[in-house]
Amino acid sequence: MKTLIILSLLTLNISGAVNYDKYFADKTMRLDYYHFGNQSDEKIIFGGISEEKYWGGSKNNLIDSTGYGNYFFRVFNKKSSKEIYSRGFSSLFQEWQFTEEAKSNYRIFTETIIFPYPLDEINIKIYKRDRRNNFIEEFSLDIDPKSIYIKREEKVKYPTENLYPMKHTDRALDIALIPEGYTFGELDNFRLKAKEFSQFLLDIKPFNEFKDKINFWLILSPSIESGCDIPGQNIWKNTIVNSSFYTFESERYLMTTDMWKIRDIASNVPYDQIFILANTDKYGGGGIFNYYSITSANNPLSAKVFVHEFGHGFVGLADEYGDDPTYINYYPNDIEPWEPNITTLANFQSKWKEFVEKETPIPTPEDEIYKNKIGVFEGAGYASKNVYRSTYDSIMRTLKSNEFNKVSKDAIKSMLNYYTE
Repeated sequence: MKTLIILSLLTLNISGAVNYDKYFADKTMRLDYYHFGNQSDEKIIFGGISEEKYWGGSKNNLIDSTGYGNYFFRVFNKKSSKEIYSRGFSSLFQEWQFTEEAKSNYRIFTETIIFPYPLDEINIKIYKRDRRNNFIEEFSLDIDPKSIYIKREEKVKYPTENLYPMKHTDRALDIALIPEGYTFGELDNFRLKAKEFSQFLLDIKPFNEFKDKINFWLILSPSIESGCDIPGQNIWKNTIVNSSFYTFESERYLMTTDMWKIRDIASNVPYDQIFILANTDKYGGGGIFNYYSITSANNPLSAKVFVHEFGHGFVGLADEYGDDPTYINYYPNDIEPWEPNITTLANFQSKWKEFVEKETPIPTPEDEIYKNKIGVFEGAGYASKNVYRSTYDSIMRTLKSNEFNKVSKDAIKSMLNYYTE
């Protein structure tokens, strides 16, 4: 029988501060699993456990109090039942569930979660957010960190570089940059793009305030062939993470389902976020909260796409545009979305209501007088009606904008503090 729990900012903090050294070693435990189902059915099936030699996350903030993510996992010390780690995340499987295909077909996705390597036996639970915003327990597993069945080999080994002087990893945001579709002879091009995009990000508020607290790790993992798959043009390439446009029949949606391979490559460095740069000039990309982000590297708009997709992957920001037929009824109109930058007005008090001036109407017309104000503009979260954004435009809505709006900036700054305090 599945257990239903409601995770709130209060319940997430009941276990108090966690002493990292008391419960964890300075390395990572990785849990691989299969995510299986269709639109109405879902199962998480155990895949395997690995030890990885680096832990890049915070050693101070171990309990996630944001409430973000379509999924959530909690790690408990088995002997004391104390919660010692938790993290929210989202997944490609969950997005697929809202496509037309998921109405009649089943699919399997490979997924992983990572957390600090425990010193003693643990219980881990994975929860799925239901349509009423409650979390339902989907998976539970007891793990002995000394088990002989935990894989301890390095799966793949590649040279690594740090773009800038390294900051201490447990008080920095560590971003692993992975090349996709760059052959060995093209890795210098990857370096150049990584430098260009990282500088672009660091010049945007509020990332510019944290320049001395962000690491960009380059993992020099070459592909056999140059480029990536473009099914609509019958282009197929043998590349390191097997990325492809036309994900879920959306031409510009560039993603990969090979999550285990991504984690294998990322394990070469300590990391908090994964970003893949694909060696193609075709416009596109994607980003999923605490999963991975990806962009084509050679399009004139790629630097902006890099920032936009990082907003998804790092903070869980929602798209602020509407009229996307890929997803069907993604946000119930009577439930407040967990994403900080959109609202259905179901519980607007929990969002940016305090920043809306009294003379600004709710909803807010797209009149010239309001275009530079914080309001409640209709059209966001892939829907043209009943889902709202806080500003007329921002980089999460269109690439005409060069910045995040105030609501998104506040969420980003809060997340940056989570990693760097």
